[in-house]
Amino acid sequence: MAAARSQSGKWFRSPIIFVGEIAILLMESVRRSFTRPFEVREIFSQMAFVGVSSVPIVALTSFASGAVLALYLSELLVENGGGELVGAVIGLSVTRELAPVIAGIMVAARCGSAMAAQIGTMAVTEQIDALRSLAVHPYNYLLVPRVLACLFMLPILGLVGTYGGMVGGLLVSASIGVPSSQFLRSVEVYLEPWDFVGGLYKTAAFGVIVALVSCQQGLRTHGGAVGVGRSTTNAVVVSMVLIYVANYFLAALFY
Repeated sequence: MAAARSQSGKWFRSPIIFVGEIAILLMESVRRSFTRPFEVREIFSQMAFVGVSSVPIVALTSFASGAVLALYLSELLVENGGGELVGAVIGLSVTRELAPVIAGIMVAARCGSAMAAQIGTMAVTEQIDALRSLAVHPYNYLLVPRVLACLFMLPILGLVGTYGGMVGGLLVSASIGVPSSQFLRSVEVYLEPWDFVGGLYKTAAFGVIVALVSCQQGLRTHGGAVGVGRSTTNAVVVSMVLIYVANYFLAALFY
């Protein structure tokens, strides 16, 4: 009985602790973004890691997703007299949903896991305590560069994903019988600038989620190599779940 109560209490406390730690990290990242010292070199290093290095995988996965979407929709719409809507349907799906979500998930899998593993290794080997002894605040050196890198680079990756998905949809639609001019005309008529801008805002929010969750899991790591593996897995899983949950609320808010 006591063990059952202890287990239920753990399941009740863990989400509250997680939300509290994420809120603290968010406030600290905002505050310390304007507090010296500014780790400019580390910020650019993280931007290159999150942004430039992730372009190929985001472009490829978005291209494939747009192609699959066109494969399902183009033939159906053409058979039912809606060929002129193929570009609009694929464009709206890619700009509002596919590109932002794919960019967030790819960064969570590729970069979030690496962030959690790096910070977790520093935590279990007491390197974070060494930073404090050198008068370097861990949040300035570890948290802020990763949050800023994800905040600024995820919208760019979302834009890359948008173009990749649109190109994939265009090529597959053309192979099924939808003229490229009709596809592009449909995109021009039915898509609005906010469809693109709203998607970029969503990717920025996903970037903050990935950075905060990864840093939180890394900073609370304990238990040696096993703990590092656990934190890495948790960072990826929790980031992806929160991305999907946030995506619903952001879609309801923006569209």
